[in-house]
Amino acid sequence: MAIVFQEKERLFTLHTASTTYQMKVDGFGYLLHLYYGDRSEGSMEYLLTYADRGFSGNPYEAEEDRTCSLDALPQEYPSQGAGDYRSPALIVRNADGACSADLRYAGHRILDGKYGLEGLPAAYGDADGKSTDGSGDQDAAQTLEIDLKDAASGLTVTLLYGVLPDKDVITRAVRLKNTGSRPVELLKVQSACLDFTWGEYDWIQFYGRHAMERTFERAPLRHGAQVIGSRRGTSSHQYNPFVILAERETTETAGGCWGLSFVYSGSFKAEAEMDQYCQTRVSMGLQDEAFSWPLAPGGTFTAPEVMMSYSGRGLGQLSRNYHRAIRHNVCRGKYKTMPRPVLINNWEVTYFDFDGGKIMDIARQAAELGVEMLVLDDGWFGKRNSDTCGLGDWYVNEEKLGGSLAHLAEQINGLGMKFGLWMEPEMVSEDSDLYRQHPDWAFAVPGKKPVRSRYQLVLDFSRREVVDHVYEQLSHVLDSANIEYVKWDMNRSICDVWSAAAGSAKQGQILHKYVLGLYDFLERINKNYPDLFIEGCSGGGGRFDAGMLYYTPQIWCSDNTDAIDRLRIQHGTSFGYPISAVGSHVSAVPNHQNGRTTSIETRGCVAMAGSFGYELDLNKITPEEKECVKAQISRFHELWELIHNGDYYRLTDPGRQGLEGEAAAWMFVREDRSEALVSAVTLDYHGNSLAPLIRLQGLDPKAVYRDAETGRQYAGAALMCAGVPLPLLGGEYRSWEMHLVREQEQE
Repeated sequence: MAIVFQEKERLFTLHTASTTYQMKVDGFGYLLHLYYGDRSEGSMEYLLTYADRGFSGNPYEAEEDRTCSLDALPQEYPSQGAGDYRSPALIVRNADGACSADLRYAGHRILDGKYGLEGLPAAYGDADGKSTDGSGDQDAAQTLEIDLKDAASGLTVTLLYGVLPDKDVITRAVRLKNTGSRPVELLKVQSACLDFTWGEYDWIQFYGRHAMERTFERAPLRHGAQVIGSRRGTSSHQYNPFVILAERETTETAGGCWGLSFVYSGSFKAEAEMDQYCQTRVSMGLQDEAFSWPLAPGGTFTAPEVMMSYSGRGLGQLSRNYHRAIRHNVCRGKYKTMPRPVLINNWEVTYFDFDGGKIMDIARQAAELGVEMLVLDDGWFGKRNSDTCGLGDWYVNEEKLGGSLAHLAEQINGLGMKFGLWMEPEMVSEDSDLYRQHPDWAFAVPGKKPVRSRYQLVLDFSRREVVDHVYEQLSHVLDSANIEYVKWDMNRSICDVWSAAAGSAKQGQILHKYVLGLYDFLERINKNYPDLFIEGCSGGGGRFDAGMLYYTPQIWCSDNTDAIDRLRIQHGTSFGYPISAVGSHVSAVPNHQNGRTTSIETRGCVAMAGSFGYELDLNKITPEEKECVKAQISRFHELWELIHNGDYYRLTDPGRQGLEGEAAAWMFVREDRSEALVSAVTLDYHGNSLAPLIRLQGLDPKAVYRDAETGRQYAGAALMCAGVPLPLLGGEYRSWEMHLVREQEQE
């Protein structure tokens, strides 16, 4: 059993293949956290220490015992007003105005299978383990529900724990119900909290900006709070909703580390706090700024899910835990594990300046070279000839295309290619028929001119009628032609949050209801168009999170398509997300974002560490480059299974200085260790240059591997212990690959 309850001790133990999570109900009914780490047996209650600590208050029931204080004890779900002065997971304002919740244990249930969350994405797994990756009963999921209740208000908080044993993942979510007779107001609701009573840790976060997302940043955790998050209505380019707490000496291959990934696509907050007793608390959940949620008697609220994982074998193993869980237990649908078509997107080729003839010229050349799908980007609808107009008018501009969308799709299908479309359903232009008819459907604060971004406004997706209208428009488009792919974009942050349909007391609900409206739209699309491949996008990586991956198994990693910048962006992305989720293309040079020129071989090498495609006019490249494109597509198909479903290893950090920063290197290894692909790109090159030595990972140390290109054989142990020298490639930004195939066991 993955979940065990020892009734006498009131002890809960959650086991995965390699980890153990434990908590207990104490004598006063408080749920205390005991342990999360390498798999262990027996009670960890002995880790609790009690002392009379000044200015740390005691529960009333403790009477003269001053050694029990929630201000110093590790908790599962701390609330404000119970004597804990650290950052709380829950803040509730009661009907009398007091912000207080004293949560005590009120019961629990252990259920087979993994819980789901109505209207929200969540990892999934059945009791028999057969619904995930076919690995058998060892994947059998279980759910633990623990009820905590505040006697004064009647608020019941149900903590949800989902265990995916063979993925080494434990999920957490929270359901709240007002079982009292008076209303309450939720002011802060975090989904997960982890308390550590001892240790020195590093806080790892992934910051960025548009066109330079998810930059790895690691710093020692000091006294006080380290807080990241998003106030933008999306998970954002600026901070990703995935964080890691790592022991100070933890590396890629050794040491303890804990990850938290928010399965949510809106504003969020992640906190790490070291307190007065050198204890550390990490929590994650909804952004509480501008959030308030009234709960009338009988009312309920469900907070989104956090996926937690622990690795005692370094950051690399932690990443692979998330990669497997997201691939098999979060992503859904036809394209969850099947090869995605190699596509070409016209955006950086034409921008808005195209017609049907120009698109067909791009398609014909692409088809000749083996590209499998053409995606028509922004500008095919309404009067959309610039980014200042047309959003919201989702009807085909047949004059611009020279015919119907169905006709264009038929022509492209006739070349043996699939056809896809770009859409931005959540936005509206002021110069549009939709805005002229329904100006109140866009977010705007009464009496104030709205903040424009990319000269567009945000539709109020918290309103059902708005979602229904846009869905009906886009369904008509999808039904009109053989459209097999949609790129779902969102090109601004949300501001001026005010809904004309909500009263003044409910404006604090709007940002979360907006995300629920988005999820409702996407769920309908997934249900009614099961063969449609959807790629998420928000100016590239502005909404790259596990929540979106529940609806869109691939996300455009960044609007920055430069191969060298992408090395760093994709490196940071790999810590929490699988390669199969990364949209990555070969684009034109000089690059449109930064003007850098790299070879088509290097651009292909970097783009192949993702879902491969092209973003350039293949009519304008040299004959030699066209042959290279053919070879790249063929190689991608040959290695697709290895790249997308293999184990991923980071071999160097492209952001570091010194010897390791000379090259970016990574590799893919089949789970049975029979095959591997090593890739590298030189970043720095000097006169009389060095040959960086790259130690491989994940191979069978007892096996002999053959280089598929040169035929040379290597001992698996030698490749991992001694490494392999990167050839002197004669300049910066040169790429190199080594395809290894296991030949035999060493004698």
